[in-house]
Amino acid sequence: MGEHGVRRESRFLAAEDGLRLHYAEYEPAGGGGAVPVVCLPGLTRSALDFHSLAQALASRGRRVLALDYRGRGLSEWDADWKRYSLEVEEADILATLAAAGVEKAVFVGTSRGGIHVMRLAMRKPEILRAAVVNDIGPVVDAAGLRRIKGYVGRQPGSATMAVALAALKLVAGPQFTSLDQAEWEEWAQSTFVEKNGRLELRYDPALSHTLDEVGPDSGPILFEEEWKAMAAIPTLVLRGGNSDLLSPETFAAMDEGHPLLERLTVPGQGHAPLLLDAPTIRAIADFIERRGSEW
Repeated sequence: MGEHGVRRESRFLAAEDGLRLHYAEYEPAGGGGAVPVVCLPGLTRSALDFHSLAQALASRGRRVLALDYRGRGLSEWDADWKRYSLEVEEADILATLAAAGVEKAVFVGTSRGGIHVMRLAMRKPEILRAAVVNDIGPVVDAAGLRRIKGYVGRQPGSATMAVALAALKLVAGPQFTSLDQAEWEEWAQSTFVEKNGRLELRYDPALSHTLDEVGPDSGPILFEEEWKAMAAIPTLVLRGGNSDLLSPETFAAMDEGHPLLERLTVPGQGHAPLLLDAPTIRAIADFIERRGSEW
């Protein structure tokens, strides 16, 4: 049992193609009839990113599922990197929900996870009770994509967490100016894992190929139709105050045609806010309590 009697369990299932998928399930003490929460991470991220948030939500009586996409976290790596696609991942998400018996949920999506939330709003709107979209929107800035391409897939090249942490601070420090030492350490621990006496990434380095088409002349990636589909869904959009993926202009315009939208800027953080600080966790939990009522 964890904080406030919250129980965390690792669950596994087989995807349609047989690949082994993992998700973390957080169960509140005494169960709970509230609408569950499903957390979807960023491109190279894992269920670990949502541990603090999931503990907080479960302590308020919410069942929480935090997913590892294929090739990330404890899910199996795919032999074909081309299957690290939004379409295949979407099928994996739906398979996970079916296996977990989730018919409707509040979705929390960070970056790529937010894209999945928008896509689900187009294809399966009936499963979305409410949504939290973390630092992503209808226009994804190319400058941020180029920056991400510069580090995705690069192994730490060090056997010590201290050196990897220093490198993480060097790369991300200009965007993440408000983190304390504990937050930096948690970020490093969720990014790297020790295997056979050396540090490795917690994801398949072949994921770097998903950014092969991003170049110096690339323009923004648009998800405008997907964002329009979110209009009827109560949504909280987060933006890191220093984000280079969700521009201030896009963030400011996202409430046009979206009467159920709420916005929150996370100061001193870039792409994407880590969801580790108490004020952000509390804001998300309060939003879900208001909007994710029982069905």
